[in-house]
Amino acid sequence: MPSYSSHNDYELVTLFITGDDAAFKEIYLRYDKPLYLYAYHKLGNKEESRDVVQDVFAWLLNNRTGIDLKTTLSGYLYKSVLNKIYNIYKHKQVLHKYTDDGNGYLDLERTETDFLIREKDIRNMIDKTIAEMPPRMREVYELKSKRYMSAKQIAEYTGVAESTVNTQLKRAMKHLKLKLGLLTYIIFILNQ
Repeated sequence: MPSYSSHNDYELVTLFITGDDAAFKEIYLRYDKPLYLYAYHKLGNKEESRDVVQDVFAWLLNNRTGIDLKTTLSGYLYKSVLNKIYNIYKHKQVLHKYTDDGNGYLDLERTETDFLIREKDIRNMIDKTIAEMPPRMREVYELKSKRYMSAKQIAEYTGVAESTVNTQLKRAMKHLKLKLGLLTYIIFILNQ
């Protein structure tokens, strides 16, 4: 059985959609723990967090032929977990509405809105930071993060040495880390 650990996310998704269960296993091994930690950070409940992550993977497995990624695999999985968390919050909102005459409903609504505003602000800050990169660095970074190209593919595409591409990618990550701060940078990396 071939090793899938060297495959990038795009290759794994392609294999998974065509029915390769070993590719699903690698996706699961790669993302189970980070998704659980993300859910636990949002929910603060181990059982709910585990259930959310398992629901996302179960849905992925049951709907493999209908998957049409418009983003990165990690972004897709994190957004799926976030949507499940929103569903939990919505359910809790209904419970609060009936138990507390609407007071809890308003508090949760405000929390969710604040989160969405912060998420949008962080995304805008990241986009602005990427736009501020020197043109060649930005091109290399976007080929890697948006088109899922390997360093070798980027080198062939742009006509530069692979070592130059790797240097540009390292500098791009350092640029993001310096401009965004460590916490925002970690959040950005986790949501890619």
